[in-house]
Amino acid sequence: MRVGLVCPYTWEVPGGVQSHVRDLAEALADLGHSVSVLAPADDDTPLPPYVSSAGRALPVPYNGSVARLAFGPLSAARVRRWLREGSFDVLHVHEPAAPSLSLLACWAADGPIVATFHTANPRSRVMAAAQAALQPAMEKITGRIAVSSAARRTVVEHLGADAVLIPNGVSVAAFRGARPLLGWPGAGGAVGFLGRFDEPRKGFNVLLTAFAVLASHRPGLRLLVAGRGDAAEAVEELPAPLRERVVFLGMISEVAKAQFFASIDVYVAPNTGQESFGIILLEAMAAGTPIVASNIDAFRRVLDDGRAGQLFAVGVASALADVLGRVIDDPGGRAELVAAGTKVAERYDWPHIARHVVGVYETVIAAVPTPAAEDPMRAREEEVTR
Repeated sequence: MRVGLVCPYTWEVPGGVQSHVRDLAEALADLGHSVSVLAPADDDTPLPPYVSSAGRALPVPYNGSVARLAFGPLSAARVRRWLREGSFDVLHVHEPAAPSLSLLACWAADGPIVATFHTANPRSRVMAAAQAALQPAMEKITGRIAVSSAARRTVVEHLGADAVLIPNGVSVAAFRGARPLLGWPGAGGAVGFLGRFDEPRKGFNVLLTAFAVLASHRPGLRLLVAGRGDAAEAVEELPAPLRERVVFLGMISEVAKAQFFASIDVYVAPNTGQESFGIILLEAMAAGTPIVASNIDAFRRVLDDGRAGQLFAVGVASALADVLGRVIDDPGGRAELVAAGTKVAERYDWPHIARHVVGVYETVIAAVPTPAAEDPMRAREEEVTR
């Protein structure tokens, strides 16, 4: 079938939704479907052949973060042209409540529409305030997917609808067998963090505090950080002797992400909330990296209630230091976490997840009448003219 995927967030800035759309597109193509993706992107951004740019995005505060979104007359015109040229059997939009391309596509499209909801924010003021404006677009959606139970609750509470639960996927093969960075993890051990470390809800300060406690009596322990933010500002409160043991890689590619996981002994996810799933945990498990994560609902579910990764009290640096220290000191325990995590990651491998998504497509296509089915006389006339 011909599938049109719409990503609301700018393509060149890594994020969970962008990764989801990219991996789903490639998994659908591997299953034999024709796939086109529409996303915001700067003019000089190199794009895969299946991605069309809807133009530059602008930074907008959204869902406790700053998202780069595309909206307005120019974006709307590009959405309409893409829909017209694609002639899709099904349109699959992501985060249609965000003020960006997915919402524009819902307004402009006819025919079967599937929407995936990623956000878990039951108290979203934005969605509550915009409910009247969103309603016409939401009513055109014929199939809804939520990536987590928390995201599903958000759909129910704000849109008065239900959604089938299909989790995020992970490309397991892409993370296996990567080689570590030169000199990593090292004899003293290494822990890692990947994400926007300047965003409070990512919990990087919690990790820094715990690292300072552990590193004070572990001379070789290092912290490897990948992601966006001001590195000098991030470590300014650390004791000077420890700052050089925190290494910042900046933004990294998907290929480099596998190498990042191979370079550390433990991955730490200290997020404090507003996470609907935790795709980064699946990637770490696929790479064979043990995990220590904050005990938020989304992470607890992905980590099989602590069987595939160690959990610590949310926002409590001393608890993180205690759990992380035990994991670092226990090679056998780390091996057990890796074994359990590998089994979890395999359940989320994209070929498996994509088949469930195709099942939703087939259901909504069958449920939406074709023009011929809506007008039997017109269908008869077309048959005669042929």
